[in-house]
Amino acid sequence: MTIEENIAALPRQMEPIIQDNLLINFTMEFSRIWSTNGSKAKSATFWRPAPAPDALPGYFSLGDVLVPGDANINGEIVTAVVCEKDMKGSKSAKALAAPVDFELVWKETGAPNVPRLSIWRPLAPVGYVALGQVCTNDHCKPSLNSVRCVRVDLVVAANLGELIWNDKGSGAKMSFSAFAIEPPTATAGDILFTPGTFAGIQGYSKPAGPSMAYALRMLIPLQLSAPPQVPVLNDYAKPAVGESDVATHVARLPWFAVRDHAHPGEQFRNSPCYALKRTDEYVLIGHERNETDTSRATKWTAPRAQNAMTMRMFQSLTAVEINKAWPSTPLSDVRVTRFSACLPKDFAHMKASSNGWTELRPQVVIAMVPKQTAVAVYQLQSHYELIREDGTQVAVDFGYTDDDSVLLSQYPSEPVEVAETCLPMVSDFAQNAEADVIPLPTTDMAVVIDSAP
Repeated sequence: MTIEENIAALPRQMEPIIQDNLLINFTMEFSRIWSTNGSKAKSATFWRPAPAPDALPGYFSLGDVLVPGDANINGEIVTAVVCEKDMKGSKSAKALAAPVDFELVWKETGAPNVPRLSIWRPLAPVGYVALGQVCTNDHCKPSLNSVRCVRVDLVVAANLGELIWNDKGSGAKMSFSAFAIEPPTATAGDILFTPGTFAGIQGYSKPAGPSMAYALRMLIPLQLSAPPQVPVLNDYAKPAVGESDVATHVARLPWFAVRDHAHPGEQFRNSPCYALKRTDEYVLIGHERNETDTSRATKWTAPRAQNAMTMRMFQSLTAVEINKAWPSTPLSDVRVTRFSACLPKDFAHMKASSNGWTELRPQVVIAMVPKQTAVAVYQLQSHYELIREDGTQVAVDFGYTDDDSVLLSQYPSEPVEVAETCLPMVSDFAQNAEADVIPLPTTDMAVVIDSAP
């Protein structure tokens, strides 16, 4: 086996992704196994992930990497490697296991001047699956320590993607095709991703049935804060802007789940993790002081923070989508790690539905202001921004207005009778606006909201 001498400088090592007792990290270091040079097959090279022991001690490959062409991929391609997490006293089965044997998939037997190659499928023990295949530069079985299999509950079934390479023209007695592995569409809160391995089969036609391919699964890590304090009106004066409490929640996204318009190797070196921050605060949308001895209805129109153009720009620049799984299209043909990600529903304001992200019309709020009383109406707004590890922002920030969070504070706070004239007046307005009025529960007075046409 020939090992490349020119190994790229190590990036600052990222914190491992932890799923139960499985540690997942990434390497940019590889050993060259074999290339098609000298044969008549299309140019391609097989590589073995080889993380430095001092950088990632105890980490194993999940399978070899196949890349079209003959360029050195060290420092250019990033692929996943795995390690067993030490969980003393845990009753969980080990996350990783060595294969019990190997099954031959293909061997090179063509031109006499071409180095030998054989490709093997790891046979996993019961309860584990193999996520890739292993090559040798002879016709002997690989070492059982060359790869690890993963416990079946830590992976999901995946699909075969596009053709990477086949042996047509090699003159080998066996036919062989290698396909990329594509994860299925992620559900809310998950990232499904492949380690960068390939699925090799005998023959040239992609199998129509189950592929026996797998992808890793991780939960998107969240850092949640307590909700912002509900504003309280303490006198008759209009509250000052910016006095409300804020709460920041963070979803941490691995480097491969974000497009940052950099080569994957450079992106991994510079920002192995991104923070999608959501800052919540109650925004004042209306204040009214009624100094008369009669209750009266007051109407406010509040613009929503949603902006279709800003959302399209954010998605175009980062590939991240808020209200559905992403990416819509593959991020890069050199990005070996393929993935599907979907934000948690609560974090993305989609617990009930995703319709709020497409509602752009201003919101109308109508409330009865009791006599000799002041009221303030607030609404929860969320501000999103995507931040690299060095603190710089990616793309543009954007906002969301939560229709279900309108609240009203009254001063003085003594209970008052709700004016019966409010609802007919609101109904007339809603009919003219050709929109439905949604009554909101309140403690002291009637409040209704609507969307302006």
